[in-house]
Amino acid sequence: MVGIDAVETGTKILILATLSGGYAGADSVGQLHTDYAPNVYVLPVVCPAMFSEDFYLRTFGRGIDAILVMYSGTDCPYKGGAERTAEIVNRTYPLLNERGIDPRRLRLTAICTVCTKAFLNEVKQMNTLLQDIGPIERELNAVAIAAAAEEAGHPAT
Repeated sequence: MVGIDAVETGTKILILATLSGGYAGADSVGQLHTDYAPNVYVLPVVCPAMFSEDFYLRTFGRGIDAILVMYSGTDCPYKGGAERTAEIVNRTYPLLNERGIDPRRLRLTAICTVCTKAFLNEVKQMNTLLQDIGPIERELNAVAIAAAAEEAGHPAT
């Protein structure tokens, strides 16, 4: 199974899955008895627009290695929900860069109720990325070391 190396390193992927899209897609995967990596945690949400940029920053800071926002895109039942979600995620990318966190760890994707292949592909791609870039702990440690050096008056090298 692709993604096993990422699982062995203890990485964690959080999926924010809308009830009208991503969660239904995850449910379809389960109904088909299809396996995907066990490092995936699916959180059903009404609309991901309810999560601020700070939510993503705190979640990464607490050790989640990647976040997939799986929503129903323009099929969102909440007026402006899809657009607002995209705006929030887009504003989060530069904040991640500022903190030394690889923005590829956050991905917004439209998943429909029967998108089993797309769901599995997103999980596989994220685990492949995590194999390449490693756990978030590395980036958080590098940022902490740079901040400590700067505080001590020594420029980071």
